[in-house]
Amino acid sequence: MSAGLDSSANPDRSLRALLVLEAIALADAPMSLAQLSHRLATPKATLLRMVQALERLGFLLREVDEKTYLLGPRATQLGLRLLRNDVVMQRHRLILESLVRTLGETCNLTALDGNRVIYIDRVETSEPLRLHVEPGTHVPLHCTASGKLFLAEMAADARQQLLQCLQLTAQTPRTITDMGLLQAELERIGSRGVGIDSEEFVAGMVAVAVPIRDVHGHCVAALACHAPTARKSLNDLIDGIESMRDAAAQLAAMFNPNL
Repeated sequence: MSAGLDSSANPDRSLRALLVLEAIALADAPMSLAQLSHRLATPKATLLRMVQALERLGFLLREVDEKTYLLGPRATQLGLRLLRNDVVMQRHRLILESLVRTLGETCNLTALDGNRVIYIDRVETSEPLRLHVEPGTHVPLHCTASGKLFLAEMAADARQQLLQCLQLTAQTPRTITDMGLLQAELERIGSRGVGIDSEEFVAGMVAVAVPIRDVHGHCVAALACHAPTARKSLNDLIDGIESMRDAAAQLAAMFNPNL
């Protein structure tokens, strides 16, 4: 987890704030000041002033115990804006367009935004029957392929904390609204590495999603494909998973030049 954090380089003070944000972003749980001090080989007194400033600006949040820190809304929005940058979008749209030609169905780039999924970009199929969702739209976690994938990829403690805040609202008769059943489903998704929506969000629509990982193996976004059941079954979409994984690897390389 410490890969990428080269404290021996003695970075300029103005860059230490970025290393603090990176350390917290890569951690599996909120980090204390002592943990940050050890990770970055920086005195706690120096870090305290820095994290307090980052907290005031909204880049960090203090947990309810007031001793640990996690990323704040401003840091999250910065990451989402990077994904939606016009230059970046032109590059990843070429990958999406190629995948749509291969699969024949709409493909989407999604990310986790708080306790919901946000659609970053999409390329639609030319087929007349399709589900239109504008980029920037938010959808639930518990009943979408990307959402369940994001939940399954989380550390157990973080997932449990988020699940406690979710309302498992039934979107269709097939939506999983029982917490025990949802957790079992997330375990299956975690072992397969593929998110699945079997008419759980919209009746008559199925979807699959695969992770896009950073250099540390963390799921930072998802690549999803959905189709109406009148044209494709869930198994039909699963047959295209290898093509989706290839496209996800291309997207990951675009965001991670060291891959």
